[in-house]
Amino acid sequence: MKGSTASQPPYLKIVADIQRLIAAGSLRPGERVPSARQITRDWGVAIATATKVLAALRAEGLVQVLPGVGTVVAADAGPTPEPEPRAPRTRRSSSAEQEMSRERLVRAAVTIADAEGLTALSMRRMANELDAATMSLYQHVSSKDELIQHMVEAVIGEVAWPVPVPPGWRTKLELAARQQWAIYRRHPWLAQVMSLTRPPIGSSTLAHAEWIMGALDNLGLDANTMLHIQVTLSNYVRGTAVHLAQEAQFERDTGLTDEQWLSSKGAETAVSMVLASIPLPRFADLLTRQDIEFNIDTLFTFGLDRVLDGLGVLIDARETEKASSD
Repeated sequence: MKGSTASQPPYLKIVADIQRLIAAGSLRPGERVPSARQITRDWGVAIATATKVLAALRAEGLVQVLPGVGTVVAADAGPTPEPEPRAPRTRRSSSAEQEMSRERLVRAAVTIADAEGLTALSMRRMANELDAATMSLYQHVSSKDELIQHMVEAVIGEVAWPVPVPPGWRTKLELAARQQWAIYRRHPWLAQVMSLTRPPIGSSTLAHAEWIMGALDNLGLDANTMLHIQVTLSNYVRGTAVHLAQEAQFERDTGLTDEQWLSSKGAETAVSMVLASIPLPRFADLLTRQDIEFNIDTLFTFGLDRVLDGLGVLIDARETEKASSD
C-alpha cells in the first residue's frame, strides 16, 4: 500500500502520491489516472475516500474528465521542469504565516472570479496567485465548493444597511433589492451560485433575508407570506442578474459592452437583414426613435417597480382585512 506523511488525512496522502506520479512524468497528459475503484484497491480505502481524491485532483486542475474515456491527466499538468538552483528559503515569519489565512484566500478568489468568471477558479490557480503550495490551501477550505460558499458570504457581507431605517415598506424593499442588484453588478458570477430553494447559508445571507422580512412587520402578513415575499423579491433580482456573467464574458471576448455591441455596424446589419426579409413595423419604428433607453439596468428597474406594484395590492388587501377585523 502506498502512502505519505502520517499527519495528512487519508485522501490527501493519495492526492500527494498521484501528484508525484504526474510531476515525475509517470502519468503524462492525456493518460488515465487510477479510477475510484482502482484507488480503493491499491490504497486500501473506501470508495467515498477515492471519490474525494479524484474531486481534489480536479479542483487543482491536474485532471479532467473525458466522456467515454474517464479521468485523465490535464494537458497543462505535465512534469515539472527542474528548478534553477537558488539559495535555501528561510523559514517564513509568523506574520507571513498569518498572512495565508482563509480571508486572504477568499479575497483573492473573489478578485479572480470578478475579472475572469468562475471557470477561471481552481485550487491550483489560487495556489499560483498566492505563491503557496496547493495542498496548503486545504488547511483553510476543504474544497473549491467550500471556497465559493465563503466567497458568497464575503460579498453579501459588503452591504451596509442605512441607519436610521427609511420609513415605508416599499421604500425598504426597493432599497433591499437595489442593494442586491449592486452586489450582483460588482460580482457577476454570484447569481450563478445562488439557489432559489437551497441558498448558501451564512450570517450575511440570513441577515439580508431578516432585514427584508423586517420591512414587512405590522402589515397584517402571516409568517409564510412574509417568507414568500422575501424569496420572490430576491429571486427576481437574481433572475435578472444571472445574465450579467454572460454579458461580462461577451465583453471579455469582444472588447465591447452590450450597448457598444447593439450600436455596432455588425448588429445594425444583422437587424437590417431581418427587417428586409419579414415585415416587423414595430421593430422598424424602434430603430428610428431617439427616446428609447434599453439596457439591463432599465430592465431591472422596470421589473422591480412591477413586482413592488403587485406586492402593494397584496399588502393593501391584508391591511384592509386587519383593520376590519380590529
